[in-house]
Amino acid sequence: MPRFTLRNPQSLAAPVVTGCVYFAAATLSVSVSRFEGGLAFIWGANAFLMAELLTSRISYWPRAMLACFLASMAATALFGLGPAAALPMAFINVSEALIVAIICRHFLSNRTVTGSMHPLIVFILALCGVADIVTGFAAAAVATLTTPASYGASWLHWYTGHALGGLICTPVLILLLQGEFGRWLRATPRPMKIEAVALLALFTLTTVHVFYWARYPMLFAPLLPLVLIAFRVGHIGAAASIVILALIGGVATLSGTGPLMIIDGSMGERVQAFQFYLALSFLLSLPVAAELNGRRRLFQMLQESESRYRAIAEHSGDVVLNISMEGVIEYASPSAQEQIGCAPGLLVGQSATDLVDPQDRDAVLAAHRQALARPGTVHQVEFRPLLAAGDLDCCEMVSRAVVDDRGQAVGLVSMIRDISKHKARQRALQQVAARDALTGADSRRAFLDKLDAEMARAAQGARSCLLLIDLDHFKAVNDRYGHSGGDRVLTGFVQRLLPELRGLDSIGRLGGEEFAILLVDCDSHSASQLCDRLRARLAAPIDVNDRGEAISVTFSAGLVALDGGSTRSAMLEAADQALYEAKHSGRNCLRLAA
Repeated sequence: MPRFTLRNPQSLAAPVVTGCVYFAAATLSVSVSRFEGGLAFIWGANAFLMAELLTSRISYWPRAMLACFLASMAATALFGLGPAAALPMAFINVSEALIVAIICRHFLSNRTVTGSMHPLIVFILALCGVADIVTGFAAAAVATLTTPASYGASWLHWYTGHALGGLICTPVLILLLQGEFGRWLRATPRPMKIEAVALLALFTLTTVHVFYWARYPMLFAPLLPLVLIAFRVGHIGAAASIVILALIGGVATLSGTGPLMIIDGSMGERVQAFQFYLALSFLLSLPVAAELNGRRRLFQMLQESESRYRAIAEHSGDVVLNISMEGVIEYASPSAQEQIGCAPGLLVGQSATDLVDPQDRDAVLAAHRQALARPGTVHQVEFRPLLAAGDLDCCEMVSRAVVDDRGQAVGLVSMIRDISKHKARQRALQQVAARDALTGADSRRAFLDKLDAEMARAAQGARSCLLLIDLDHFKAVNDRYGHSGGDRVLTGFVQRLLPELRGLDSIGRLGGEEFAILLVDCDSHSASQLCDRLRARLAAPIDVNDRGEAISVTFSAGLVALDGGSTRSAMLEAADQALYEAKHSGRNCLRLAA
């Protein structure tokens, strides 16, 4: 739905011009259509005020309404119901336009009422369903008090005159105030202008024939060229046709000529009938033109989107696929040759899952189903390709549903991106993060993850142990040899222990000089024997600097057998308590958790 730039007149002359135009329109309506001494049968002045309000910023509304209020008072006092009715009628006229403007502004958010069907319907309902019904009651009361006309006739005259005048004139005036006619002249190719002029000339000739020359009532005759103009020229042509029809038919009817003279009634009734005819012509042409205009914009947007899509697909390094609802590839971008080593033409007609390793096909299918079930959302999935060129070993597929004009999914567009290098860097970073940078032991996080996994195995009946180790008097090492000497001791300590550990066992540095060893498939007795062997391997001194100085180190340890029914925190706490007892038992010893 198009938004347009709202006018914001700053000139002091702008409201004066608005008031003058309103006064001229009101005076003309009263002069030519106040047939029975009551309200005018034709009223287009409020259509001008509605167009002013709907195309301008709210800041301009008070000035425009004040100018039209004064103009309405003058027209009513001089040519209409008289001075006594001037003030209330001015208030009622301005209220009608204000009600329509407020409703349209609220529901349309500055969108033009001529752009497509929805805003046009909102405008019609605001005018005919609310504003003219409400203000008609007040206007009929004023007319009843100041003229001999009955209340019911006055209300009907007000409603038909204002509703039909607003329907016919407001959309045309909006197009005029927004400069749509000028834009159409500048943007339309010459051949289309010639076609439009020819169609409007045909319409004019048909209308003149119907209202001046035809021997039989042929009010249906202008409708065919009217619809043709709506199709070929759009809402500008439809609006111009309504203006031509109003001018020719209106002059003919007011001068007592034309097919409406067959009506056996007053001139007012004939004018009302002509306005109904104009309104029906309006409802036939402008909505059709608005809908066509919307479809034309949609088609243009689709063309632009298609051009962008083709440019991206044909020059992107990623593989772009169009996939049907059945999962069959309907289009593959040229990059498929480079990325997966297969010509795009050979992929068309194949199932998209044929590109995926069988182990990952279920995940890819699930992502496709989710994208089709929720159009408008993007779904990502990683998979290993079945066929690949070069070192491609991991891909990411991003899929989004393609929808029709009803919003229903009709297929998928998917982009396949090579993320092999990204995954390799990710694995390298994970390996770095899993190792203690100083000693080469597992990091605290990595060790605890392994402990969690072993706790799960213990819950299934596996027998494993956790050994918590703390180097004895390590602070003294740092104080005497510095942190570089302490670092050498920590590194040497781990290197001495590693040969005694089995492939499934793990050693991790929990912090400072505190280490933990996870002994898989090992009972407490075997773990105690392993601890003795570890202590024996530390009998030889460890170098602390490059000057040949070396020291012997010992450790205290707490041992706990993993209980599958307990928690990781409980196991660590039990091992830590056993370690605490070992330290307070003279150090360089092992204690079992209770």
